[in-house]
Amino acid sequence: MRDFLLDILSHPFTWGLIAGLVLCVMIWRSGHVQRREQKRNIKRLNGELADLNKHLGQQLKITAAGNDTLNAELDSLREKNENLRVSIATLQQKPGKAEARLLQVYDRAVHLLLERAPGFAPAWESAVRDAETQVADAESGLTKLVRRVTRPALGSPTAHLTSSDD
Repeated sequence: MRDFLLDILSHPFTWGLIAGLVLCVMIWRSGHVQRREQKRNIKRLNGELADLNKHLGQQLKITAAGNDTLNAELDSLREKNENLRVSIATLQQKPGKAEARLLQVYDRAVHLLLERAPGFAPAWESAVRDAETQVADAESGLTKLVRRVTRPALGSPTAHLTSSDD
């Protein structure tokens, strides 16, 4: 039996087979170590991914809450704006509003006429047109509401003009 084993071991095919098996075991072992390391990496990455998903979820909740707050505030401001628009339209429809506007136009026209007095009729027409433009600007919000509401007949003609041109 010993001779038989020596014959088998001395044959080149046996050495090639042993060398191939040793090489296969080494490759298998290396692959096994790498697979184990990859599994650890995958577990670690899955944990990090779970943490990132949790963080992302929190950020999305915070952003959604902020957007909801902003949308609620925007809706509130739109409603207030609409209420103010309706209030302004209602106030402009009150009796005497047209007369007060006409009085304001004439008052501004008189002040402008005092400044441009050389020819009365053309100056008066020009002053009325300028005053109507100024009052229309004031009603459309181009000039400050405070200046439109203040007493129209107070102040000197030049001071009145400079305050309404701002």
